[in-house]
Amino acid sequence: MFQQWRRRRLVKRVKPGDGRPLKRFRWWQQLNRGLMYLRADAAEGRVAEYAVDVGYLGDAQTGEVTARLYADGRLQAWSKTPVIFPVPGGTIEVATSVFGLKRCHFVDQAGTEHQLVPDPKSAEGRRARLERHHPVVSRWVGVVAVVLLVLGLTQVLLQLAEQLTAIPPIAEGIGAFHSPVQLPLWVTIALGVGAVVGSMERALRLRYHWLLDAAAS
Repeated sequence: MFQQWRRRRLVKRVKPGDGRPLKRFRWWQQLNRGLMYLRADAAEGRVAEYAVDVGYLGDAQTGEVTARLYADGRLQAWSKTPVIFPVPGGTIEVATSVFGLKRCHFVDQAGTEHQLVPDPKSAEGRRARLERHHPVVSRWVGVVAVVLLVLGLTQVLLQLAEQLTAIPPIAEGIGAFHSPVQLPLWVTIALGVGAVVGSMERALRLRYHWLLDAAAS
């Protein structure tokens, strides 16, 4: 019931577009823009090609990250994220994290999910091309990203446990915890940077885990 209520709320926040044309993706927008496509499909009842355009830096005044839905290159609807756009044959669900997209999928009426196709000039499109042309390299890059996140998360949890058990009532009840790993400052900073890089790489593939990626935020 909660999920149904949440979906209705995300649909209701959609506002109509003004028909303005979709701007081409430029090379300097690699870090601040995502552009994904859902091709026309007569079998699904979609006679138009849809595009989802997301600005990662947010609105200059409100700071809200906005997703815009285009049909055949014209602005049809828009909303702050997360959002669900109704389209023929299903819905397009869009959600973001601080590192980029974490979800941009078409969900048909049977509940089957299909990830939208990134613009080939975008960072997501370049990452998808690496996966197609060099799958082994792509897998290793993904493994390294997860390792960086796990190391960063472990360090955060150890520090958090040490700080919590330093509180007098807790220390008196269960004793103080001292991390067995004492790292130099530069290593701690490097682990933090590595976790951010790992989350950025995963965002390019629309991979998101509530614990791993949220901890790097």
